[in-house]
Formats: sequence, C-alpha cells, structure tokens
Amino acid sequence: MAVRPIVLYPDPILKAVCRPADWRDRVVHETAQDLIDTLRQGPGVGVAAPQIGFDIRLFVVDVTPKHPGHGLLVLLNPHMVAGEGSTTGREGCLSVPDFTASVRRHTKVLVQATDLQGNPVSVESEGFEAVCLQHELDHLDGILFLDRVACLKTDVFRRKGVHPRFEPQDYPQGAPP
Repeated sequence: MAVRPIVLYPDPILKAVCRPADWRDRVVHETAQDLIDTLRQGPGVGVAAPQIGFDIRLFVVDVTPKHPGHGLLVLLNPHMVAGEGSTTGREGCLSVPDFTASVRRHTKVLVQATDLQGNPVSVESEGFEAVCLQHELDHLDGILFLDRVACLKTDVFRRKGVHPRFEPQDYPQGAPP
C-alpha cells in the first residue's frame, strides 16, 4: 500500500492507549500492509500502528535479517501472557531517533494475539526478538522506551551526529495510568 512517515515524539498518539483492532475491518488490513511496507523501507525491526498515526492495537516485527526469529509477525490485539528472565540492553526507537537507552526487559516471552484472518496466534520468543516484541507491545499502551529506563540522566545516550529535539531530563518519564 504505502510507506508511511514515522510519527515522532512528542506527538500525543505515542502516549495514548490504543483501541482494539478488528481483523474484519478493511482499514486494519490496509494499516497492516502500510506497517509492513514502512518496516521494509526503514532501518527498524518493528513498527506499531501508533508510529504511523493509527490508534489501533496492531504491530509488525521482523528481526530475521540480522537475528534468529519467527520471520514477519503481524499481530493484532497482542498481549504478553508470560515473561521470564531479565536482560538490560541498548534500545532505540524510530519515534525517538535522537536517543538510545539502556532498558531492562524479559529475555523470554509468550505473546498471544490474532492474525489478519482472525486466527489466534501464540508466539514464544527469546533474545532480541523477545525484546522487540515487548518494545512494540509498549507502543500499544502509550509507553515509550524512555519510560522504562531506570535513570534518564545515566541510562539515556544521545545518538552521534544528531542534534536532539529535546533533552532527556525534559522527558516526562513514566508510563500512562
């Protein structure tokens, strides 16, 4: 369909809790294709609907170009059923291109969702793909990776060669209620 521009923080849609996606809705299918097209043209490994301006519970992830994983995942109304282990790693976000940060995540997750045909899907994942799934799940709940850092002063890093649009200490840290 179309490669969409990435919505950048502080756009309010990035801090909003998304509404459920209906697999029977034509707009959901069009948005899914736009997410796939946008993912394939960009530098990321995942993109969520609010990152292209839609407030629905839908994201795509594909880590396989560089990491082991399930290939292209298109997940509607996903939720994490279980998570175990813990790792802290450097994360970035297409919607916050100015910074990366050290973020703590589960090392293994079980995510349940629906596919575009309305079938239930269970994805058991570990490593980098598990981290990506958690990152995209957060987008659907209005949580950015900066909300997950322990300390904005010590755990957030400016990307080289980028003049940031805001300073980390100006970010209103914390997940929405």
